[in-house]
Amino acid sequence: MRHLAIATAVATSLSAWSAGGAAAQTPVDYPHKVVTLVTHSSPGGGSDVFLREMAKHLPKYIKATFVIENVQGGSGARAVSRLATAPADGSVFYATTPTYIYTSLLSKTQHGYKDVEPLANFFTDSEVIYTRTDGPYKTLKDVIDKAQTSRGRWGAANPASLERQAAEQLKKAAGVSPAVVSHEGGGDLMINVLNGTLDIGIGEIPELRPQLEAGKIRLLATFDAKRMEAFPNVPTVKESGYAIALDKFRGLAGPKGVPPAITKIWDEAVPRILADPEYQKVYRTESLVANFIPHDQYQGFVQNFGTVTEAFLRENGVLK
Repeated sequence: MRHLAIATAVATSLSAWSAGGAAAQTPVDYPHKVVTLVTHSSPGGGSDVFLREMAKHLPKYIKATFVIENVQGGSGARAVSRLATAPADGSVFYATTPTYIYTSLLSKTQHGYKDVEPLANFFTDSEVIYTRTDGPYKTLKDVIDKAQTSRGRWGAANPASLERQAAEQLKKAAGVSPAVVSHEGGGDLMINVLNGTLDIGIGEIPELRPQLEAGKIRLLATFDAKRMEAFPNVPTVKESGYAIALDKFRGLAGPKGVPPAITKIWDEAVPRILADPEYQKVYRTESLVANFIPHDQYQGFVQNFGTVTEAFLRENGVLK
């Protein structure tokens, strides 16, 4: 109910900013001319696309130049360390997704999600199951049937990710045991789906968009609680008979101790950019749902997600 109240407040805020017109176009002063946005994704991956698209519109609301830095390796561990050791002055942020929590829990990393400070959340993202269009699978049932008879191979972006956990939960719910193959990024995963090495991949609409538009891949199901507005003919995994629903958050984090003056700028700017009509066209096309969670509430949100995730991993024997 608390998150429903947040969503309602956000919707009201977005409407107010949209009605504001010219006021929404006035950027606020910022203490740095250049702000670095770090991601663990490879170029073209979900977080990389999120940051690059957002960086095109941010300067209308925050007076700075935003550059993207791809720090790959360790399923996000290197990127989190890059952030944790950066100055806490608002000059460096990191694109948060569940990956940085899973990596912290599943690996012995130098820095984990508790060593950085959640700044604000922007979106809820959809996780989808996809396959190549010219392959043998027309439905999720076809994939499960294959896994029951000859095991099969499924793909996820990296070993410590919500995508990987989605695959493991689907395996358990369906009572099958396909090999789940992890990749360092969505690009490599896509190649292996297209060439038939993998039966399916699990990923996000932003990183799938080029192949979707080219007709090279087919969406089989979404892990969302309800069908995606942009793809109403794609069933949910739950509708397909497996009681699994997952939401992927997408926001920013900074080093520990980001000054209140900086968090205030972002808390005021995020609703403005989410209400930007030009940006809305972009993120709605990618099936991203605006879900602004301000700094003071995002910290608790991330902590709770980490606690619930750790309990799930322990319950299923992944963590001892």
